[in-house]
Amino acid sequence: MFSFTQQRALASSGAMRCLQARVLMNFCSQCGEKVRFAIPESDDRPRYLCDACGTIHYQNPRIVAGTLPVSGSQVLLCKRAIAPRKGYWTLPAGYMENAESTSQAAARETWEEACAEVALANLYTLIDLPHINQVYMIFKADLVGGFAAGPESEEVALFEEDEIPWDSLAFPTIEHTLRHFYADRHKGLYPLHTGVITPEDRERYFGSA
Repeated sequence: MFSFTQQRALASSGAMRCLQARVLMNFCSQCGEKVRFAIPESDDRPRYLCDACGTIHYQNPRIVAGTLPVSGSQVLLCKRAIAPRKGYWTLPAGYMENAESTSQAAARETWEEACAEVALANLYTLIDLPHINQVYMIFKADLVGGFAAGPESEEVALFEEDEIPWDSLAFPTIEHTLRHFYADRHKGLYPLHTGVITPEDRERYFGSA
């Protein structure tokens, strides 16, 4: 438990979000002993602490890297074959792995989900989702060659602007990226777009769950 003074410090620093968005942990991954959730000395927000071995377990946001694959006037989308949002359309993207760059992660995810090779251009959208501890990094890319559904996709297809299934998109990050793309296409310029997805944005897709 936190004292009144600690609670005020948490609220004023914004660290109260750590209490709401933390991944629950009961035991230390280093020594197996129980951990406690408290503010370490010289820190400003709570972490899982192991008093047995002294390990401080830091939990940081996860990076989701992917691409906006373009072929002429069309965009490549994947229909998800797995939860969450199975049966809804998305851009090829997924969690970044250790020992790879963001661009390597984006290209790998595109190959895994759409069996598609792409030539990466610029980082196009950088979107924060602080309420679920994620950061989306979507690269604009040119589709090279063919494509097919990977293990995590039911279907993969190219869409013209007037064919985009707006009511069947999987995530708000995908909608934001596509809307930026079609607005920019009329200008012929594709700058980096940054943004934040709020819990209210997410609720439009997932409901109150």
